[in-house]
Amino acid sequence: KGKRAMTVVVIGAGIAGVSTAIWLRRGGHEVTLLDRSAPGQGTSYGNAGLLAASSVAPVTGPGLIGKAPGMLFNPEYPLFMRWAHFPRLIPWLIRYLSHANADDGHRIARGLAHITLDTIEQHKALAGGTPAEKWLHDCDYKFAYASRAAFEGDAFAWTLRREAGFVPQIIEGEAVRELEPSLGPSINCLALMKDHGFISDPGNYVADLAKVFENEGGTFVTATLEDFELIDGKIQAVLTDAGRFECDNAVLTTGVWSKPLMKKLGINVPLETERGYHIVFRKPSVQPTTPTMIAAGKFVATPMATGLRCAGVLEFGGIDNDKSDAPLKLLRKKVMEAFPTLTAGEEETWMGHRPAPADSLPLIGEVRQTGIYTAFGHHHIGLTGGPKSGRMVARMISGETDNVDPAPFDPNRFV
Repeated sequence: KGKRAMTVVVIGAGIAGVSTAIWLRRGGHEVTLLDRSAPGQGTSYGNAGLLAASSVAPVTGPGLIGKAPGMLFNPEYPLFMRWAHFPRLIPWLIRYLSHANADDGHRIARGLAHITLDTIEQHKALAGGTPAEKWLHDCDYKFAYASRAAFEGDAFAWTLRREAGFVPQIIEGEAVRELEPSLGPSINCLALMKDHGFISDPGNYVADLAKVFENEGGTFVTATLEDFELIDGKIQAVLTDAGRFECDNAVLTTGVWSKPLMKKLGINVPLETERGYHIVFRKPSVQPTTPTMIAAGKFVATPMATGLRCAGVLEFGGIDNDKSDAPLKLLRKKVMEAFPTLTAGEEETWMGHRPAPADSLPLIGEVRQTGIYTAFGHHHIGLTGGPKSGRMVARMISGETDNVDPAPFDPNRFV
């Protein structure tokens, strides 16, 4: 491939796409970034803002198959299903649950560690010295449990985190309130980890990074991708509703919307949307000092520029954009259980689509020898892993070797 400057089109202006575009531009390539809406307004807008260096444990731990029905039918558990969607979900679900064992858990965790462990450094390399840097903060990350027993019930995930180098400090009893006065009496055990970070306004962070990309000589175009133009199996151009863009390479960073685009390339990716929710409590009376995962509610509470954002809950229900009432109702209830004295000026609710590959590993790499690359499918770690994934793809396109083994993320594994 050599070091010649390429013309590259990056499709999707979330954190993965903007990161890819910046690193390609810094590598001397001519880069056009496309999105059908403004940068940072899709899935990247609504996450918990956490840079989850320790987030290596997949949801598919051992025993999940036995527990899943109970989770689905328990109205107090933050997992929801739109039953009309269930028949379409079955093939993906079978593959997803096939990884719910210890061996696959360890293998997936080793893969994820490549793109989570140095997230803080990667974000600083991307945003340092730019106007986007103001949203980036170092912090501790706390897991909040009802009891020591509840923490110990999470043993497999903690084994994987320890193997990745994260050993929690355990805080119990009244020391919990001394450290975090906003938490109520339902929380009696904290597992605290150092060396994490958070973004205090993810939407504006990605939007500011897109401006950095333009200031460094990149081009942003509002357009919807319609198809790829290939000759002899090699990309020639991407076709959009705003015209044809010739290119040497293209990069697909369109999250859950990548599935139909990959089908055009002959790859049926087992990818589902996990509909995630958040509530922002504006002008909150109390909030945690650092991002805190409330284990009983499966949500993260993060102090943000706009207020306290509580983000989590899982719903399987397809790719449309209408919110369901039940997940928000349960999220609100779980927030009040954890922070019983919380009052707020007003609330803002949001729902977005997390791209969940059946094996919990993102797709990062070249599709066959087409010149089309992928950086999508980050499940719960998009904001965490986006900058590293983008840098990996930029290096591949530039013909540079990387110290990360790309095999676990190979997009051709589903051919």
